[in-house]
Amino acid sequence: MSASLKPLNTLSLNQNSLMLVEANSVSDLIRYIKQAKEMGAPYMIIGGGSNIVFTCDYEGMIIKLINKGIVITEDNENVYLTVQAGENWHELVQFTLDEGYFGLENLALIPGSVGAAPIQNIGAYGVEINQFCNEVTYLNTDTFSEHTLAGSECKFDYRDSIFKKQLKEIAVITSVKLAIPKNWQANLSYGPLNHLNTQTVSAKEIYETVCAVRTSKLPDPCKLGNVGSFFKNPIIEAEQYISLLKKFSDLVGYAQADGRIKVAAGWLIDEAGLKGYILGGAAVHNKQALVIVNINQATGDDVRKLAHHVIDTVYNKFGIKLEPEPRIIGSHGEVEL
Repeated sequence: MSASLKPLNTLSLNQNSLMLVEANSVSDLIRYIKQAKEMGAPYMIIGGGSNIVFTCDYEGMIIKLINKGIVITEDNENVYLTVQAGENWHELVQFTLDEGYFGLENLALIPGSVGAAPIQNIGAYGVEINQFCNEVTYLNTDTFSEHTLAGSECKFDYRDSIFKKQLKEIAVITSVKLAIPKNWQANLSYGPLNHLNTQTVSAKEIYETVCAVRTSKLPDPCKLGNVGSFFKNPIIEAEQYISLLKKFSDLVGYAQADGRIKVAAGWLIDEAGLKGYILGGAAVHNKQALVIVNINQATGDDVRKLAHHVIDTVYNKFGIKLEPEPRIIGSHGEVEL
């Protein structure tokens, strides 16, 4: 039976799937995946729907993972939170603050589920989840066996992990174990947090500042459909950055450990004159150029065409090729933009 995917993706794209089910446990997951395979139908597991773009109707089974639960253990150095994949990420950040476990506050208000967080190696305001990821447990969809990887085995990189590469087609994350250091140190390395006092700042102050900044820049997906940052901040060679600085003196860049420079995709899009640009029912957000929004019943094709226009325009002006952050979904699964 056809089911609407509009309430299940934060871009509010009104696409449909042939089937929609909810999995509350690993046994549910196995049962539904086996059912899809027996039917010869494609299947896709989703969490909060905040990192997917349905470009058309999905001709298979959508499995929404809703398993919940948090188990807390500790040793002399860390508090460990084993969190089920269906938990909401921002609610987990709030939970840690309420319980006095500090470190995740910079990652407040990132939409989506806990299970999706390691896939993308989510990050914001100078912090990435790989800094706290102790273990990831996943279901192998070929063998239907569960496996656990140490955080060091997840091949984390900027908005990347083993779950987007080697394990992309066969792993469904079922839980994540986070290690929260008891010896908390504030991370104020990112620009909007620089004004806070390192000596006196609290985790709650950082959390409130991050929430205020994100709220001022990023539209609420409940009010205006979006997937947050649509493009990755590109990393370019230092020589190219220096060359661009001669022409664009206010180009924002952050030095990386390997000597390359990460530049702000939002600045590039804004400088290319695309802030507020509209194509069909989709638009580049008029306050934050890094965000594509659904302003008038946009289709997945509207979003795809707009993203292509942004990528081409930025490349023609700066020689930098932007890459999308969200997963682009076609009729049978993930596709290239």
